[in-house]
Amino acid sequence: MKEVGIIYNSMNANAVDLANKLHEGISSSQQMWINSSDDVQNLSEQIRNSDMIITVGGDGTILRVNRITSECGVPILGINMGRLGFMTELTAEEALDKVEKYLSGSFRVEERNMLQSTISSGSFSGDLGPHHALNDIVLARGTSSRVVTIKVLVDGAILTVFRSDAVIVSSATGSTGYNLSVGGPILDPLSQSIVIKPVAAHIGLSTGIVLNDYSTVEMIVEGFQDSIMSIDGAYDYPLIPGDSVMIKQSERKARFARANPPEHFYETLTRRLGFGLDVSRAVRY
Repeated sequence: MKEVGIIYNSMNANAVDLANKLHEGISSSQQMWINSSDDVQNLSEQIRNSDMIITVGGDGTILRVNRITSECGVPILGINMGRLGFMTELTAEEALDKVEKYLSGSFRVEERNMLQSTISSGSFSGDLGPHHALNDIVLARGTSSRVVTIKVLVDGAILTVFRSDAVIVSSATGSTGYNLSVGGPILDPLSQSIVIKPVAAHIGLSTGIVLNDYSTVEMIVEGFQDSIMSIDGAYDYPLIPGDSVMIKQSERKARFARANPPEHFYETLTRRLGFGLDVSRAVRY
């Protein structure tokens, strides 16, 4: 590889330490640069000129970096220093021993579907989109404790009107994020399906709904309560009653460097969630 970048979570002292060790151990044999994810928006040119980005942090670090890598097709090798780390490839303990394998080209590129949203508004003066998300696009109540009223249409047909704290539209990758925390289904990470899941629904469906990959979802803010559209939990856009958001598959793809087999997701699923079965203590019948 001509050039590799390391981007780390500066809020995690262990991530900073491991990133520096990786840089010191590899930079002698590989052209490499290192920076904090705090400056990711200023690293666009460096990222575009790199063959791979190694993230040292958690899924949040990957989400920030992916906003740039998904535009230019640079793969991410994620090292998990967080809690769940569903998008990451390596644990902190194995990173120093295994990173060289990936740098030598011994990996495949796994592509993940993304979503995009476009705002339709008569008053919104900001960026109408499209806004691209790897995990999810959420319409939620703002600072008020009142529920929001959101009409949801799928492929032009009215599905329901939710009165809830929020409505989540997630990708397969995002199904293990906010969607999962409110009881939504877990999708295979390579699935192209879309999930709709309300949060604390007072009126309307309360279950998650899995849609085809070619479906479009329109969410319209109704009632009297303002709303916020959140992209991957990091970028917020204020909406008022009458505004709508159109969501569909994005043309962008998130790309990850993988050497572990696809079934590794299932092998590590319960461990990542923190309730893996201890066989030695299991009750046998």
